[in-house]
Amino acid sequence: MLILVGAAGLVAGFLSAPSSVAEAQAMVADAHHGEGHGEAHGEATATGHGNNHADNSPAAETTDGHAETATHDAETHGDDHGEHLLHQLQNKPWAALYVAAFFFMMIALGTLAFYAIQRAAQAGWSILLFRVMEGITAYLLPGTLIVLFLLVLSGMHLNHLFIWMDPEVVAHDKIIQGKVAYLNVPFFLARAVFYILGWNFYRYISRKYSLAQDAANDISNHKKNFRWSAGFLVFFIVTESMMSWDWIMSIDPHWFSTLFGWYVFASMFVSGITMIALITIYLKSKGYLPEVNDSHIHDLGKFMFGISVFWTYLWFSQFMLIWYSNIPEEVTYFITRIEDYNLPFFGMLVMNFIFPLLVLMNSDYKRSNYIIVGVGIVVVLGHYIDIFNMIMPSAVGDQWFIGMAEIGGFLFFLGLFLWVVFSALSKAPLIAKGDPYMGESERYHY
Repeated sequence: MLILVGAAGLVAGFLSAPSSVAEAQAMVADAHHGEGHGEAHGEATATGHGNNHADNSPAAETTDGHAETATHDAETHGDDHGEHLLHQLQNKPWAALYVAAFFFMMIALGTLAFYAIQRAAQAGWSILLFRVMEGITAYLLPGTLIVLFLLVLSGMHLNHLFIWMDPEVVAHDKIIQGKVAYLNVPFFLARAVFYILGWNFYRYISRKYSLAQDAANDISNHKKNFRWSAGFLVFFIVTESMMSWDWIMSIDPHWFSTLFGWYVFASMFVSGITMIALITIYLKSKGYLPEVNDSHIHDLGKFMFGISVFWTYLWFSQFMLIWYSNIPEEVTYFITRIEDYNLPFFGMLVMNFIFPLLVLMNSDYKRSNYIIVGVGIVVVLGHYIDIFNMIMPSAVGDQWFIGMAEIGGFLFFLGLFLWVVFSALSKAPLIAKGDPYMGESERYHY
């Protein structure tokens, strides 16, 4: 049902996108606050600038050529502005689709990282949750393939999400020209395929050894999983950073942050852990996973709390250093978001830091399923808005609003995510009974 409703919303979003400059300008003029702004801008362009030149410039009184040049420049500026506006509004459904596709893929990838950490650390408490993690990571393959498909469509110039893919833009932009060796479509897509193959190969091999361990008479599969997990974490931390530069930061190729990879990692990590908690609690409420107790939920709550604080530390470090240094090329990133995305920009800080901090600071609350579910829903939505804030300002500028495309994209991928995850959960026992640490996990109380 969610998939059908979401698909309808996405289709409506694409059908409502303008096909011409005139249609784009008409849409902005009809917007709730765009009408007055558009009229003022039009009057300034058509009358204000022209009158100033005519009244104050002696050359304008005697030379028709200067007037013609000024008129030509104004028309050129108007054409450029109209094309830019058209690209922004055409980007809107594409960006909504991309934000939702990336977000749910990110949840699966963050869960896979958490799973690998538990394997590499030889953790005992989390064994009962392994099959839940494996179910969530089942979405990684379809999720990454969908994102790759969208990247390929961008490389084919079917949208304008990545402006560095436009040869005309590159020809007039010295900053992008300096990055062409890295930001070019063939290398960009080759890197994407490399990341996706590595992540999904580890997911496949770890799942294979996890299931094989259930029927094994020794712990050889467990040991193999340990070695593969340790190696994967090295691969992951490098490719995750590069992925965040490629798939998000390069949407605005003029801006960069050395903390960005860690920042995206913190967002995907806490989103993955939160999803583990939500699905575990749901399964337990349906009579499954009876061995999972409030100590397991408490530990998941501690991770949600701790990584939320870690995310906030990275957010503030990135924001404070850029804002304080006030370098125009860097600070414009936050100025754009504060001015044009004020509510989602500050709202996600409340949802991702202040709310979980105040609620999960209490140890007893972390043992309550109802509170974990409530906080978890807020955190998941908050990090969706965080991804929204990363992508939308560079893709659509100030022409944003939460419409059919945004709601439809979220519901479509939520439905697809849940269908894939619960299908995977139904294909294997929910208890990894062959794991040598299973007894420790079942007796886990404190």
